Amino acid sequence: MKLREIAHSRTGDKGNIANISVVAYHDKDYSLLLKEVTVEKVKKHFSEVVKGEIIRYELPNISALNFVLYDALGGGVTRSLALDKHGKSLGGHLMDMSIKTK
Repeated sequence: MKLREIAHSRTGDKGNIANISVVAYHDKDYSLLLKEVTVEKVKKHFSEVVKGEIIRYELPNISALNFVLYDALGGGVTRSLALDKHGKSLGGHLMDMSIKTK
């Protein structure tokens, strides 16, 4: 299944750092997010875009994960030649990641 079937995302950016939140639609799916949306899998999913470290923060009170992606925006808004300099499409791309349900 695609991640978007059980969660949605919000993104932010500052310089060359992107921030992606993954929020479960239903609290019951938070444990699946914890298991399936790991730093390793996210790094692999963004292997062509993110050149730096990825840190995952867990927010159980709101059934969410927050990922901070370093060296992720081609130098940042004023330096990148990328069409989406702000990284807003990164959240959509993460929602397209396949996850296992069992």
